[in-house]
Amino acid sequence: MNMASSFPCISCSCTGFLSLILLFIFKGASAATFTLVNKCDYSVWPGILGSPKLDTTGFQLPKGSSRSFHAPTGWSGRFWGRTGCNFDSSGHGSCITADCGSSQLECNGNSATPPATLAEFTLGTGAQDFYDVSLVDGYNLQMVVDVNGGSGACASTGCVTDLNRKCPNELKVEGGAACRSACDAFGNPEYCCSGAYNTPSTCKPSTYSEMFKSACPKSYSYAFDDASSTFTCTGADYTITFCPNSPR
Repeated sequence: MNMASSFPCISCSCTGFLSLILLFIFKGASAATFTLVNKCDYSVWPGILGSPKLDTTGFQLPKGSSRSFHAPTGWSGRFWGRTGCNFDSSGHGSCITADCGSSQLECNGNSATPPATLAEFTLGTGAQDFYDVSLVDGYNLQMVVDVNGGSGACASTGCVTDLNRKCPNELKVEGGAACRSACDAFGNPEYCCSGAYNTPSTCKPSTYSEMFKSACPKSYSYAFDDASSTFTCTGADYTITFCPNSPR
């Protein structure tokens, strides 16, 4: 008996079944795709801090370019844009704003030095993703998070206003390249939501955080600004755009 002619689809069925298994494994391993887009008229050097580690912790993103990363279920971390960077051929150097203090192109587990605009994510395990754009550590450039697909509220968020132009003199960094938070500038517990002010009932918006909130109403402006600043979605991918109001 010719086994191949008697069961002509055995090899096809096995191949199809294997493809389904591989697709299932891939989908299970990749909870979301993050795409970083630079619409600024200059290069941005994104920094990444998260667990587990993604493909890189820091890189150059020339103007008009983009780069994508796959993150697994349960990933938690943040993205930010470093500006005014100068790195040599071996990747050693530093940035004027949001430097991560590693003295390298890669941040290697370090977070941004304030002031820095932050995009923060926690990818749910079989449930919702949580995400926000935070100005709690100050502001250095415009940033928007857009949602692709998914179910639930799934709203875009971010800060499209150039706060460096609105920044009070007492919060400006030298040269006006970034705007500090009141906590970073003054260190007072009431601004930092620390010590006796470390609860939602005792830490209230300040004149400075309200200025941030007025300009960027969907962004975190101080530590307990949860109600209007944390967003959720299920099964989505995310696009993080630097300088969204600039031409590509």
